[in-house]
Amino acid sequence: MNKYPTWKYVLIAIAILVSVTYAVPNLFGEVPAVQVSPLRATVKIDDTLRKSLDEALKGANLAATDVEQSEDALRFRFADTDSQLKARDVIQAKAGNSYVVALNLVANTPHWLQVVGAKPMYLGLDLRGGVHFLLQVDMKAAANKSVERYLGDIRSLLRDKRIYYSGITREGDRVTVRFNEADQRAAGLKAIVDTMPDLTIKEDGDAVTATVKPEVLKREQDMALQQNIQTLRNRVNELGVAEPIVQQQGPDRIVVQLAGVQDPTRAKDILGRTATLEVRLVAEENAAGPGQDAFMAYKDSPAPVGTDKFFDEEGRPVLVKKQIIITGDRIKDAQPNFDQRNGGPVVSIATDDTGGRIIRQVTRENVKKRMAILLVERNKTVVLTWPVIQEELGSHFQISGMPDTTEAKNLALLLRAGALAAPMDIIEERTIGPSLGKENIEKGYHAVQGGFIAIAAFMIVYYAVFGVISVLALACNLLFLVAILSMMQATLTLPGIAAVALTLGMAIDSNVLINERIREELRSGMTPQMAIQAGYERAFGTILDSNVTTLIVGLMLLAFGSGPVRGFAVVHCLGILTSIFSAVVVSRGIVNLTYGGRKKPPKLSIGNVDWHQKAAA
Repeated sequence: MNKYPTWKYVLIAIAILVSVTYAVPNLFGEVPAVQVSPLRATVKIDDTLRKSLDEALKGANLAATDVEQSEDALRFRFADTDSQLKARDVIQAKAGNSYVVALNLVANTPHWLQVVGAKPMYLGLDLRGGVHFLLQVDMKAAANKSVERYLGDIRSLLRDKRIYYSGITREGDRVTVRFNEADQRAAGLKAIVDTMPDLTIKEDGDAVTATVKPEVLKREQDMALQQNIQTLRNRVNELGVAEPIVQQQGPDRIVVQLAGVQDPTRAKDILGRTATLEVRLVAEENAAGPGQDAFMAYKDSPAPVGTDKFFDEEGRPVLVKKQIIITGDRIKDAQPNFDQRNGGPVVSIATDDTGGRIIRQVTRENVKKRMAILLVERNKTVVLTWPVIQEELGSHFQISGMPDTTEAKNLALLLRAGALAAPMDIIEERTIGPSLGKENIEKGYHAVQGGFIAIAAFMIVYYAVFGVISVLALACNLLFLVAILSMMQATLTLPGIAAVALTLGMAIDSNVLINERIREELRSGMTPQMAIQAGYERAFGTILDSNVTTLIVGLMLLAFGSGPVRGFAVVHCLGILTSIFSAVVVSRGIVNLTYGGRKKPPKLSIGNVDWHQKAAA
């Protein structure tokens, strides 16, 4: 009667064996490592690179405990952080500028487990240590950038249509175009209305005013936020961080969490900088003479009309024309390099087709004139270099003026990752050390362990043998949950550990319902075998209803929550599913093995029902 078919026992055994295999890697911890990854897709990780780096490490008496090679990364594991730091310098010198060399922590999983794809769960920031940034996006600057772009588009449109205007200015969020002749004003009005539907156009005397529609401005601000998120993700990927969290928080904020980062200063520098490039022509008509001191007369004076004044790395003023030739969004690739003439650090730039065409046209028309390359950051614009155009350029050119190779690498990383659509400020920063993360792990482990022991003691005392069976099913439930989280490569945080502890309490509740139902059936006079069958079948409906309602709440948390709430919801929902399987299928399988094969009616050990059975006898 109470006996599973063989395939069900095999299913339970396979589930336990697979769960053990995928849960075990979490016991091996992490070790310090140096990760080598290519800067661009054309650079590959191959055996030649691995052998050359191995030889360099052996030459420096730094032996890696293990080397893991994949298509996109090469990881050298070391016994301690001292060896890791020394190895990074050796590897960086040997690998050159075509690779990103980053400090990291990797799982210490044995090779035979890695072969079957068994990996530990990722640990969140609060368990592993790392850095947390909250960045505020300047939405007003994004709106200003949008208005400036439309101003340039209107100027280009009127020039292409050969429509003559007396002036074009920006007044707040409006672009005003003034005309001297009525027919030119009418032609300009028609051209703008036909070409730019996102603008609200009005006539105002001899002028035409254009205002960006509110819904368009809102859409462009949202797009700027999403572009910033994507750019930050690209930058984080360049840092070699495993499982980074980069996500929107509210209408204008971005959360960045980098668990396991061992170089928070560089991470802050890379994420906090809003670098992009601008290429402009130098306003040589205002120069007092040739050379680097051509504009010293304007050091303490405002820039003439139609120009902007910036300073170079040495603090010398440079006047440039307001018209921007290209910006950083035209950059397709940027690599640190060395100047063939003087050996100094430079950044080699490759633009897209449109950017290359613009550069080619401008340099062809301005040979023997100067072109300035500006680095534009949050509240600072620096002229990196302003050389004389010796010949027509194309989609490839170099930026010189880098103070050192580190600055060249950082600038290349920022430009390669993409331009930020709007400036950002770091308004919150937290650094969690590995020691605090380890303490949080220990506290979470002790909480789960204490809860499990307390539940086990209660169940065994109150339900005797059936209590032992319930505890075994609960242990399987915990095993299944850890294994699924590991297979999903989920990120475990402190709220996730809280969800694990809550899952234990909720899972044992199902076994309490089953055990109490069996007791009731025994008290009503049923035989032990019939009581077991009726107990499981009649309790299943109640178990399913209670778990489904709880699962609905968990799914709502998963759908509408963010950050720690989502981490809690993921573990919570998976725990509900594993608890149903372990409480109903696994526990009954153990009960069937214990009582189902007996020829004589068994005497069930399920707490105080023993006394009732003896009294009845």
